Parts: sequence; C-alpha cells; structure tokens
Amino acid sequence: MELQTRLTLPHHPQPISYQGKVLLLGSCFAGHIGGKLSHYQFRNTLNPFGTLFQPRAIANLLDRALTRRYFREEDCFYHRERWHSHEVHSDLSNPAREELIKTLNRRIEETGELLSGISHLVITLGTAWGYIRKDNGQWVANCHKVPQKEFEKVLASPDEILKELRKALSDLFKINPGISVIFTVSPVRHSKDGFVENQRSKSHLFVALHQLLEEFEDRGVFYFPAYELLMDELRDYRFYEADMLHPNTLAVDYIWERFRESCIIPADEPVMTRVGEIRRGMQHRPFYPDSLEYKTFKADLAEKIKDLKKEYPFMTFGSGL
Repeated sequence: MELQTRLTLPHHPQPISYQGKVLLLGSCFAGHIGGKLSHYQFRNTLNPFGTLFQPRAIANLLDRALTRRYFREEDCFYHRERWHSHEVHSDLSNPAREELIKTLNRRIEETGELLSGISHLVITLGTAWGYIRKDNGQWVANCHKVPQKEFEKVLASPDEILKELRKALSDLFKINPGISVIFTVSPVRHSKDGFVENQRSKSHLFVALHQLLEEFEDRGVFYFPAYELLMDELRDYRFYEADMLHPNTLAVDYIWERFRESCIIPADEPVMTRVGEIRRGMQHRPFYPDSLEYKTFKADLAEKIKDLKKEYPFMTFGSGL
C-alpha cells in the first residue's frame, strides 16, 4: 500500500560537487539548504546581503554585484538610531552610515568576484509581493519597520518578474558562461499577505519561473521543486513548526535528502558519509572524558579529519576535539 504521493525528481545535468563553489540567494529556505551544504563541508556562501524574498530585490543586487554599482550616501537612510538601506536586510544595518556603506560595498566586491568564478548559483524565490516607497518610487527589499503608510504594496506580474530574472541571467552568463543556476520556490506561506494573496503570489512566481526555464533551457537552468515536495509529499501539519507555516527540522531534512538525490553528484556520496561520521563524532559527549577509550576515540577522529583535509584542504571542522 502506497501512503504517500511521491515526486519523480530530475537529475541535475551539472550537479554540485566538492570541486565547485555555490552561492545561495533568497528567502530563509535558502538558508536551510546552505546550512546543509556547510554541514557537509561544501564550499558555499549564503545571502551576502541578508535574506531576500522578492525576485526584483534579488535581481537588483545581482546587477549591483555584476556591474560593481556601489552604494552611495543617498542609498541609505536613518531610522530608529541606525542607518539602513532599503535594498538589503536589516542584519546589515549599522549605527554609522560610513560603516554601512563600507560593508555593503565590500559585499558588492566579494559577490561580484564570486559570481565570476562559482560553479552554482541557487536562488530561492519567496513572494511576488513587494513595496514601493511613495516619496520616490523605489522598490524596496526590506521596509526596516518604517511605517507602512510610507509604502505602496504591489504584486509583481509574471511578466515583470520574468523581465527582471531574464536580464539577471543574461548578464550573469556573459561573465560566467559555465555557471549552473538552480531555482526553487520557498514552501513557506506568507500569511501576513493573506492566504489567498499568498497563492496569487506563488502562482506569479511559478508562471514567470517556468517561462524563464524554457528560455534558458540550453544553458542548463534547473528547477528543484522544494515547494511541491512540502505541499504534495509532506501533506501533513506534523511537518511544520508551531506557526503552521514554516517547515520543521524533519521536513527540512527530508527536502535536503531529495535535493541531495537530485542536485549533488553521486560520486561524492562517500565523502559526505565520511564528513557526516566526523560531525557525529565531534558531537559525542563522553561520561568519562579522561578514559583511555575516549582518548583513543579522539585520536582516531583527529586522524580521520587529517586524512580528509589532505584531499580537501578547504574543509574546516573547528576546535571541537
């Protein structure tokens, strides 16, 4: 008896490997995938400009990084004793404007360099809803708790989303022709927009995204169905956090296993197994830390790390031993 509908996942034609480097941009779900990649010691960079939900916000920062369009004083504003930019997450806000600009422009430089050399870019889209400042017509990635009356809430059309992402990919492939781009749609529902409005938003993302996939089919642009996995394979509230909106640890682990199956090269599975064993060993807390048995265990674990680092010098396991 089959008690679950199961998606058949395509295999990525250029899967992620330990030889590559990955940049992840987008919603908090990108953080889940980035966390798993870090756990298994894949080289990756997660959201250098903070969590982003809207396609236009992501495309804008890709353009800034690719063209080295640096931030200036007029791109910042003061609110609640900190300087902010409407284009980035509040994690980067700073009490000093000069420090904020310095940080943002360093991220621009670093991200631009990354984009020219990485093997994979993973983009997770969260919502088609966005906000425009009423005083200057600027699209914003983050309102930074500025009163809502200062903004107009708008729903980007599929054509608008397609246009922004098409330009971003076209510019990216000029600089890095061999890069592989993986898109996902976050399974997190944006309840603050309203549940009907959330469905409208997700539908706009899907329409735009699948048109984009058709246009860039020859470039190997890939879609991983994170949204569909949660909605169709994990159709039960036991896979959600207490807010009934965000996937819980069990759901994230399951979707990660399907991502691993679809988007990571099978030849690297033995290395992932070795890394996983080391991670579990480092988490072990003995009853008798001064015992010969535990000292032998630690020595064996240190030797495993040493052997792995000979093959992959970029791996770092910290000072947990």
